[in-house]
This record gives sequence, C-alpha cells and structure tokens, in this order.
Amino acid sequence: MNTYEFSIIASGLDPQAEDFETRFYNAGCDDATISFQKGHIIADFAREAASFEDAIASAIKAVNKAGAKVDRVEPDPLVSLADMAARTGLSRSAMTHYSKGARAENFPAPVARVTSESPLWDWATVTKWMYENKKLALDAAVAAETVKQANEAICKGEVEIGDQLRQHAKEYSAELQDAA
Repeated sequence: MNTYEFSIIASGLDPQAEDFETRFYNAGCDDATISFQKGHIIADFAREAASFEDAIASAIKAVNKAGAKVDRVEPDPLVSLADMAARTGLSRSAMTHYSKGARAENFPAPVARVTSESPLWDWATVTKWMYENKKLALDAAVAAETVKQANEAICKGEVEIGDQLRQHAKEYSAELQDAA
C-alpha cells in the first residue's frame, strides 16, 4: 500500500460544534488534518490505500459519513505556470518555454484568465501533454485525471465513486500508454 496526499474541501458542519473534530475521526478520517478556512472545511489527507482512486473514494465516503457535504477534491485543477513548475519539479522558465511552444509543440491552451497576464490551465490536460512528451510519469497524469473525474462526479451528486474512478483510471492509463 502507498500513502496518497490530497485534500477534500467540504461544507455543512458547524466548526464551533463540540464534536466537530470527533465526527471526522469517528467517520474514518483519522488520517486527515481537519481545519476550517474561509467558510470551508478542509480535510488534508495522507491516506494509505491500494491506489489513488481508492484513497479518494474512501476519503469522500468518510467525509460524507461525518455529516459534511463534499464540495471538491484538490489539488486544484486550475494551475498557473508557477503551479505547474512546483508540481512537476521543472523550472518556471521551462514551463513558460513549453507554453509558448519554444521547447515543444501543441502545449495545451489556457482555459481561463485571472488577468491577461495570468492564464490558468487545466492540470489534467497539462499532465497528459507532459506524459506524451516524456516530461512526467504516467501515474502523475492518471492522478490528475482521477481528481478531475472525482470532481465531475461530486458535481453530479454522486457519492459512491470508487468503482467508477478505478475503471476510468485503468482505461485512461491504457489510452495514454497506447498513444505514447
């Protein structure tokens, strides 16, 4: 088993309640640090599981069992060039060169702009490109896609997503390996 680190952002519980932390612990979140920031419950997990998909699915189930509503899984799916550099271990300069096409072709286009100077990219799309260009390991690309799939399922109100995540990760991994 490996240990996987990620966060779940949730809502719906009063952080001032006497049993706030205990609810999470008793629900199976004993491997998470629970905090409350800017109106949101943040559960930072270091969860042992057979796969990243299993870790996320079991953590979502535990947070729901504690009585909270899961809003999303992080790391954040929208990233800046600086975020990409930090997550990949590459320099910000290298990421800038990739994004401008100076080091490789067909880098994904930004999906949003905070300002004209601050574009944001979809992390799953970037990791796919980086894997295809031999700049990132397969498991990192699959993990980014897994977070994206988990968040899409959460938006649809789905709770029991373990089988779905495992199946998609298996198919996505095969797809990436076939394309490489």
